[in-house]
Amino acid sequence: MAASRYRRFLKLCEEWPVDETKRGRDLGVYLRQRVAQAFREGENTQIAEPEACDQMYESLARLHSNYYKHKYPRPRDTSFSGLSVEEYKLVLATDTLEGFKEMNKGMWKKLQEKFTPKRSEEKQKVWARSLSRPQT
Repeated sequence: MAASRYRRFLKLCEEWPVDETKRGRDLGVYLRQRVAQAFREGENTQIAEPEACDQMYESLARLHSNYYKHKYPRPRDTSFSGLSVEEYKLVLATDTLEGFKEMNKGMWKKLQEKFTPKRSEEKQKVWARSLSRPQT
């Protein structure tokens, strides 16, 4: 029975799309990692809670098939901001979000990052030097 569960999860992982613009934040990649962890031994993996496993699969399958999108249709394809789906995808891309973070930093923060030591050993040396200096 574990073999059939494993095959169903593998099929779901193959069908689930991966969004390359969301590096480190993509649900498809996360799903693949979790399935690999849960089924370390492949088809021979013993499942402690088969009911919970089946329930998880059914939930993911409903999300993948857009069950809720069809069950609760939206009257319009926009949101309160008026942006389209393509515009949201562009804004939520990892590169764009990193650019926003960089833009929001003040000049002082940028200078601090530029001149602070990168490794923890260097940070400790800097702190030790500043503490050993006589106060004037």
